[in-house]
Amino acid sequence: MKRALGIGVVALVIVGAAIGVIQWRRRAAAAAGPHYETVAVDRGSIVAKVTATGTLSALVTVQVGTQVSGRIQEIGVDFNSQVKKGQVIAKIEPSYFAAALESARANHLAAQGTVTKLEAQAENAKLQYQRAQALFERKAIAQADLDTARATQRAAEGDLVAARGNLAQAKAVLHQAQVNLDYTTIVSPTTGVVISRNVDVGQTVAASLSAPTLFLIAEDLTKMQVDTSVAEADIGKLKPGMEATFTVDAYPSKTFHGTVRQIRNAPQTQQNVVTYDAVIDVGNPNLELKPGMTANVTFVFEHRENVLRVANAALRFQPPPDLARAAYGGRASGAGGGPADGAGPAPGGAWAGGRGPGGGGQHRGRGAGNGEPPDRRTVWVLRGPTPEPVRVRIGVTDGATTELDAPEIHEGDRLVTDADTVGDAKGPPAGAGAFRRMF
Repeated sequence: MKRALGIGVVALVIVGAAIGVIQWRRRAAAAAGPHYETVAVDRGSIVAKVTATGTLSALVTVQVGTQVSGRIQEIGVDFNSQVKKGQVIAKIEPSYFAAALESARANHLAAQGTVTKLEAQAENAKLQYQRAQALFERKAIAQADLDTARATQRAAEGDLVAARGNLAQAKAVLHQAQVNLDYTTIVSPTTGVVISRNVDVGQTVAASLSAPTLFLIAEDLTKMQVDTSVAEADIGKLKPGMEATFTVDAYPSKTFHGTVRQIRNAPQTQQNVVTYDAVIDVGNPNLELKPGMTANVTFVFEHRENVLRVANAALRFQPPPDLARAAYGGRASGAGGGPADGAGPAPGGAWAGGRGPGGGGQHRGRGAGNGEPPDRRTVWVLRGPTPEPVRVRIGVTDGATTELDAPEIHEGDRLVTDADTVGDAKGPPAGAGAFRRMF
């Protein structure tokens, strides 16, 4: 019993000592004041970029197909073969089309014979009518005989016209049969290199509905293009003639250069994301780049040298309420770091009521939509024990640092990015000890 009582007394002593240490540390921290994390303002360059992904392709790519159906008899080229315009690259077995040509030629000859025969008949009918007309003038034949001769002549002329039409039709069929036979020999429509072959010898191709693609020929692989997908939020920053750089997975340590040739107006929507195609011309003299490669593209749309810059965390800092009340004479702080009236900060990070450090009356944050310029921010400068708010104009940003334009800010100034406050022995005040940033 005494032993258990002794253990309890020791436990109470330990708990009391721990509480005392905690209270002592809180009072010491409160006496030392809040702790601020800061970054220094410096001078340097800022490069504003837009990044996108794209696909490499030849400037001109020709799909070579077939106009007729049949079995592939011969293939004269393979992958990566160099071809010239008019060169035979494949043949389709021509027996069927040769037979059709012979049949069409025979029909054409028969139609020619028919025309020759009807021409003779028409000439004879014409002579018979002329004789009948002469005899009728001498009253040697009746009017009915003359009418019959005239009708016979006209019928013969009509038969001749029909025969000539059949001859023209037979000639067209003959020409079509010759064209189909010629189509069995497939030639290259351009000079270039074969980048794709989709058939083999013995394979049957069908061209009944659409011409199947047999070969894919790139006209010139020393000149290529990159089709990029640029987000609609960034497309306004690009323009034709702008330089671009990119890398490909095949050569991760090498940077390739190109020029924006065209920004196409046709939108591309995938999963409710709208992008636009920015076409980049790229030289490929060493044939290192190949069609279909994925390019990671960077567009530099603005470059500033020797400007004041600061880390973006300083622009997102939101002061704790105690600091804001001290800076603005007892008024609370809005989400944008400016004063607010007794009602607290306005929705969306707006400053409601009072005057900010710039003395410009009411200020509104970006979320309020009440005329606040998007290039204005409030930063907190630590030049003494307590930070001071300063209204600044921001410029170009590269995503990590941002250009500052403010006469009150100088190189080497420390801007607050975070604050850690500790309350007294009664416990921390509301919101104390929290890291406040406005995103």
